[in-house]
Amino acid sequence: MVFFLGGIGPDGHIAFNIKGSDPYSTTRLTSTNFETQAVAAGDLGGIEISKERLVITIGLETIIYNKDAVAIIFAAGEAKAPMIKDAMELPPSNLYPASVLSQLSNGRFYLTQGAASMLKDYIDNYYHSGSWSQEKTDRAVMSLTQKLNKYAEHLSLDDLKGDDYTKLIPDVSNTTVQQVIASIENKIKTGTKPLSNEVFYHTGPHHDDISLGLLPYIHYQSRNETNSSHYSVLTSGFTAVTNKFLIKILRDTLSFIGREEVEMLNYPDFFENGYKNKKDKDVYHYLINIASGNEEERARAVSHRMVRNIVELWNLKSKSGLREKIREIIDTVNSSYDGQNPEPKIQILKGMIREYEEELVWAHFGVRTKNVSHLRLGFYTGAIFTEKPKRERDVLPILQQLKEINPTVISLAFDPEGSGPDTHYKVLQAIAEAVREWGKEKDLSGLKIWGYRNVWYQFNAADVSHIFPVSLNAMSTMDESFTNSYLSQVDASFPSYRYNGKFSHLSIQTWVEQLKAVQLVLGKPYFYDNESPRLRATHGLLFFKEMNVEEFLQSARELEKSTEGAF
Repeated sequence: MVFFLGGIGPDGHIAFNIKGSDPYSTTRLTSTNFETQAVAAGDLGGIEISKERLVITIGLETIIYNKDAVAIIFAAGEAKAPMIKDAMELPPSNLYPASVLSQLSNGRFYLTQGAASMLKDYIDNYYHSGSWSQEKTDRAVMSLTQKLNKYAEHLSLDDLKGDDYTKLIPDVSNTTVQQVIASIENKIKTGTKPLSNEVFYHTGPHHDDISLGLLPYIHYQSRNETNSSHYSVLTSGFTAVTNKFLIKILRDTLSFIGREEVEMLNYPDFFENGYKNKKDKDVYHYLINIASGNEEERARAVSHRMVRNIVELWNLKSKSGLREKIREIIDTVNSSYDGQNPEPKIQILKGMIREYEEELVWAHFGVRTKNVSHLRLGFYTGAIFTEKPKRERDVLPILQQLKEINPTVISLAFDPEGSGPDTHYKVLQAIAEAVREWGKEKDLSGLKIWGYRNVWYQFNAADVSHIFPVSLNAMSTMDESFTNSYLSQVDASFPSYRYNGKFSHLSIQTWVEQLKAVQLVLGKPYFYDNESPRLRATHGLLFFKEMNVEEFLQSARELEKSTEGAF
């Protein structure tokens, strides 16, 4: 028996037969496209490396040459749903490489619910099973506006009754569209409602997740000084710092030390206790030189923080020892290959760069370093297959913060099954377990959970509770804070396969696309003719979903069940 087993890539490729591959191709050495390079970047040390690599692949003709062959494609997660839909429901084409399996009587796709979620059978089941809800009505009407490219107010009753899904709306009538318009308007009213006396605990799996997912809304609510905000990044994120970037900072640091421009090294107690103090000053030093446009001083501020980090990690006691250790680190990193897991202390040092970057972002809005936590959960090791979170190591640190901060609102990355990095899912489960434990000793009936998404997967407007208008000014603020602060990410060594550029630009693009979808329901005049200046200034929309504790924990259990087969 001839047997083939494989997965499906972000452009629909199988066995590295990328979109556009010759259907008569055989086993060969071939180049890849951007989508494939972006996915491989994390394992190879950056897209600069992966774009230079060739791959050996089995050709499409080779896979289907024996018509009795058994060929199986596995796919998991909603991020794979568009590729699965193209491969299974469109005519065979080299634009959808996996579609060649239709030529095999024993060709099969094994899919999770998320991966199957765009197939017609799955959508049919969504609308036909269970009780009807406003969410189903919203989704069906929004889908019809996009399908017909027609504003909701122009949909006729015949349009509604002629569509496979809107015709299922109970008592569908001329008032149905107005119900959907009212539903979306209410979500905008909810999203723009000012909050007061709240304690926010914003969490991110990686550095930049919170900013990319919620920054405009966080900025809006932080203007009320009765609110307090705490930010916690749960993993080290060291894999996002390339060797090249680390070496540049280390060499800059050596240069500043050599020119006697790291003056704190001359303080008599610096190597005993002084290195621990004034971390806020490193942040202020950097930001004030964004304002003045002094790039050299910004680099010096980064070097100050690096000096503190290296002294702390290696317990150094002298300036000469510091210089020697920096040279040693440079030599160690230079002798390793890109993508190689560094030794533990260099891992931590890379992560500390990301931690400083996160502090810079929130300092833009007056947040002190003591309100930005870095938990460095132990399951995150940089290995291809990371461990599952463990209670003592990964859950208790979150639980301790919940008890200390006592938040009224928790925000977290709420990506669906198999979408985005695996870290997002594991962090969500660790937070869920911490909340579950906290609930054993405290009444959490008033606690709100905000689930956000950013560059890896997006909400449908029908799924969310809050829609927040994003202005050009808010977009610029997010992009500038990203560019000025996430120094290791500006060159996009680890981009999304959906966009060749900075994550901040992809978030903005997402907000704009979400506005376009909502405009088909509300109409453009709703925004540019609105009495509210905030809505008139809208050029994008940010979505998130509010849940109570019971709803969140149920969602976490369902996600665990779909991902791990847990019951």
